Amino acid sequence: MSKPLMAKATAVWLVDNTTISFKQIADFVSLHELEVQGIADGDVATGVKGFDPIANNQLTQDEIETAEKNPLHKLKLKYNPAAQGEEKRRGPRYTPLSKRQDRPNAILWLVKFHPELADSQISKLVGTTKPTITTIRERTHWNISNMQPIDPVALGLCKQSELDAAVQKAAAKKAKEGEAMSDDERRKLLSTEQSLTMEPEPKMPTAIEGLETFSLGGEELEEEKDDLETMDADSFFNLPDSSDDDEDDKA
Repeated sequence: MSKPLMAKATAVWLVDNTTISFKQIADFVSLHELEVQGIADGDVATGVKGFDPIANNQLTQDEIETAEKNPLHKLKLKYNPAAQGEEKRRGPRYTPLSKRQDRPNAILWLVKFHPELADSQISKLVGTTKPTITTIRERTHWNISNMQPIDPVALGLCKQSELDAAVQKAAAKKAKEGEAMSDDERRKLLSTEQSLTMEPEPKMPTAIEGLETFSLGGEELEEEKDDLETMDADSFFNLPDSSDDDEDDKA
């Protein structure tokens, strides 16, 4: 069921002006029954002005009277033709003011690590405009020198499932167009679940233990290693003996 406008203020009005049970009010405004009871006791929503659902075309008087007579009756939000189709609204998503300063960093991350995404997809993911995306792609943004690529999922600008869906859609489009992709590009186009199940890429050995069995100039590296262990620091650097210097001074 859809939630009424100003749910807590609507609950305040229903508590003050009707005899509807706390359970019925809680179900209607999507609050906990104890929270509605707290409103009645004055412990919750102190100072909140009641919002009349009848005057604001959310409930009818007959619906309220029916609920007052039958404690099991569930209040139904009044049909409002003007509200139909709101869930189908298109365009960039709304981004809270506290997170808008992070959008350029998120766009930079998407442009850098997922260049296959179209501007329209990036715009939908983080709620921005195409001109902003273009300036970041071309590195002409006024603050580009201070920007750092940050995952939009980590910033809370979109969900991981939404990002994965956009990447998969871009992958399907690229495959349909017949463009060849490198192994690195294929790895970027994988979803999170698929990438976690893949075997790690082979890496070059970084320790001497991985090279001990190879020969160098006809001799085993293991022997070279033993020679290094037997050498002391003085002999390695050919440092003069301090006792010889003392004898020269005495002479």
